[in-house]
Amino acid sequence: MKMKKLIALFAVAAVTAGILSGCGAKGDDKEASAQNELSNEENDALAGNKEAENDEVSGAEENGPSSDTAKADDGEPAQERTTFTVGFDAEFPPYGYMDENGEYTGFDLDLAQEVCDRNGWELVKQPVDWDSKDFELSSGSIDCIWNGFTMNGREDAYTWSVPYVDNSQVFVVKSDAGIASFDDLAGKIVGVQKDSSALAALESDAAELAGTFSQLSQYADYNTGFMDLEAGAIDALAIDIGVADYQIASRGDGYLIMEEKLATEQYGIGFLLGNDELKDQVEKTLLEMAEDGKFMEIAGKYGLEGSVCLGK
Repeated sequence: MKMKKLIALFAVAAVTAGILSGCGAKGDDKEASAQNELSNEENDALAGNKEAENDEVSGAEENGPSSDTAKADDGEPAQERTTFTVGFDAEFPPYGYMDENGEYTGFDLDLAQEVCDRNGWELVKQPVDWDSKDFELSSGSIDCIWNGFTMNGREDAYTWSVPYVDNSQVFVVKSDAGIASFDDLAGKIVGVQKDSSALAALESDAAELAGTFSQLSQYADYNTGFMDLEAGAIDALAIDIGVADYQIASRGDGYLIMEEKLATEQYGIGFLLGNDELKDQVEKTLLEMAEDGKFMEIAGKYGLEGSVCLGK
């Protein structure tokens, strides 16, 4: 009797285990099926997004490249010039200086303004330390050097406009100094501006003459040099003749320009080497100004009619 009960119990346990096992498997199948359905939905969504992206790319190709790319393909500049930045020495009258109203003016700056007016540009007047002008140009801070800038000896260092001023380097002395010739400069203290054409001449072609001076003093600007000449700190000042004429006229009697010239030269507009496009546009406008008389009108304003060579 006991044996039959045990057999019956084992049978019930086996059936129960089978039922439980079947329920567990069925639950797993449902979960796997749900996961598969979710995965399929995600794949469908990704496929839809990809198709939409392809449609956008296809549409962009049909509509053509962007406006910037199109301009580049057409060979047109991406951005038209709106400003023109001129680097100049603010202590170099009459070519560039600050007037009594605190405004930058001068022959070269007036020429630059007229060039800008005719091209629809805004002129940016950027005073620079003369011995730092090359850094300013190469860094892009300025578009050109336009301020009584001597071409001679620098022909291969810049892209130059046509020359527009014939200039000479001279010595200015006090009228009562008793200095009339180069020989009289022996043993004297002579001043000159740093990185100027006069200094270049005294260090090259006129080096022998400079060797007779007791001292060659260099100044950051010619205004300071004239102050020292007036005070007797120096005996002579090597300077551009146009600047000398202006300084003497503004200071009154008491100074004279020695007849012997230190050097002769020409002024041009110096652009970054290779920037022919901008040079050509500025030069073209400058020549138009010489043709219609505006160039000479501006020269007359500063008493430089006798020095200019453009249009003659």
